[in-house]
Amino acid sequence: MLADCLASVSFANEILVVDSFSTDRTLEIARRMATKVLHHEYLNPAAQKNWAIPQASHPWVLLLDADERVTPELRAEVQQILSSPPPFNGYWIRRRNYFLGKEIRHGAWKNDKVLRLFQRDKGRYQEKQVHEEIGLTSLGTPAGICRHPLVHYSYRSLDDYLRKLSRYSEWGARDAAAQGRRGSALQIGCHSMAHFFKSYFLKQGFRDGTEGLIIAFMEAYYGFFKYARLYEMQRRRYAAEK
Repeated sequence: MLADCLASVSFANEILVVDSFSTDRTLEIARRMATKVLHHEYLNPAAQKNWAIPQASHPWVLLLDADERVTPELRAEVQQILSSPPPFNGYWIRRRNYFLGKEIRHGAWKNDKVLRLFQRDKGRYQEKQVHEEIGLTSLGTPAGICRHPLVHYSYRSLDDYLRKLSRYSEWGARDAAAQGRRGSALQIGCHSMAHFFKSYFLKQGFRDGTEGLIIAFMEAYYGFFKYARLYEMQRRRYAAEK
């Protein structure tokens, strides 16, 4: 996926790729298409991005994951924003999410947006393990919002989702533990059902057909696994203290 991502930002003055010691074709592609390739051990998304941001050579950063694409319309808008001193220090960008080859317009991914265009020296990600976002307080002013979206190919397959679930649920459990939350049968059950109900019914995921149903169950599974892991962490701490 990396080649298409980098091709979509070919207009940038610098294309910086931060690699976490890949063993596939990542480096081959990055060295062919990027201006600069750096290496850094991957701990979690926020830590990796916060390390990468100050490595950029220019005062404005457009930050992408490998599964995201800049459309020609967004490219033109970014160039227009940066053609004169922007009124904001950062900009939200909506995402058009695709799953199993279909654009998802409803459910948990409805109204998805990320703050990805910002001044290099004024934007840093929150110290969270997962679902990280740039803290608006660090930007100093309210952020603007771009009219045109990113394209996001979130999961290429169910196997892809299950691989990410293991990491994300563990990181989510660590964040919950740091906030003083506890795992229990009630929490595990309620969060699982709440994730499904919110995605499928409240946010009308049923309008996306079979894909919407799959995503709603995926959301429920994430809620279940996150709080099950939190409960497991508690049990381990209790056993170690005995």
